[in-house]
Amino acid sequence: MTTGILLQIVQTLIAISLAPLFMGWVNQCRAWLQGRSAPPVTQPYRTLKKLFNKDAVVARNASPLFRFAPYLIFACMALAAGIVPTIANDLPFSPAADVIALVGIFALARAFQALAAMDIGTAFGTLGARREMLVSFLAEPALLMVFFNASFISHSTQLPVIVAALAHREFAIYPSMAFAAVAFWMVSTAENARIPVDNPTTHLELTMIHEAMILEYSARHLALIEWAVALKLFTYSALGIALFIPWGIAPRGDLTALPLAILVLVVKLAAGGALLSLLEAISAKLRLFRAPEFLGTAFLLAVLGMLIHFLLEV
Repeated sequence: MTTGILLQIVQTLIAISLAPLFMGWVNQCRAWLQGRSAPPVTQPYRTLKKLFNKDAVVARNASPLFRFAPYLIFACMALAAGIVPTIANDLPFSPAADVIALVGIFALARAFQALAAMDIGTAFGTLGARREMLVSFLAEPALLMVFFNASFISHSTQLPVIVAALAHREFAIYPSMAFAAVAFWMVSTAENARIPVDNPTTHLELTMIHEAMILEYSARHLALIEWAVALKLFTYSALGIALFIPWGIAPRGDLTALPLAILVLVVKLAAGGALLSLLEAISAKLRLFRAPEFLGTAFLLAVLGMLIHFLLEV
């Protein structure tokens, strides 16, 4: 039990510490592909340090919710990162690693972020919150359908059981998981405010969604939100690895496999970050009213994967 708790703490700390580095790697690859001078891969750490050293400026009419929201959002993302298997499977937090509960954790963080954005009463905050709720309303059902594809194969909604079922059995090709993988990529781009649904580098009022909700934050509050954004991207990447390429995650009780699991995780994240940058470089930002069509397609692909599972794989 002591070893399991230590591994759980190590896994969570790895996610929290590597999330800004992963974000820096994605930004660097994207700059290279666009022919721009790339920032250092450690730039997110420098940005966080600068923000933590500044004094926060808070509006007079801000409620305690506005001040509390960044801490809750970061805690939710840290919890989600801790329960998703990244380096080892079946850790002490495994009973909490239910895919439906995981969607609930993401929804809780999103709800408080939207409430905090509307708390000040600015036009941009309310605009961004309404757009965020529209995107999440369409993305969450598609994400659940993606999880159900894997759940039908493993006969469980527990992530450790899903990883064990897919990683430690004979190699098999599941057509349903191919459809689910495409749907998962579409949902993850929307949930992480990435192209083609949103542009994380823009402040144009006609297109921004996530950036509109955090314009009133500064200093440590903004640092926690930016760190949570990086942690969410890391968690979604680790979740994609656990669902679709789980090979390399250390099984329960096998401490000798941990060094290889960490190395494999780093390689997978590096490849996934480069692929994400490539897809963003060759994609165009969608108009906002096209986002429902985009996420509706993701939902249909996930449902089609479920139908293929029942027709061909059962």
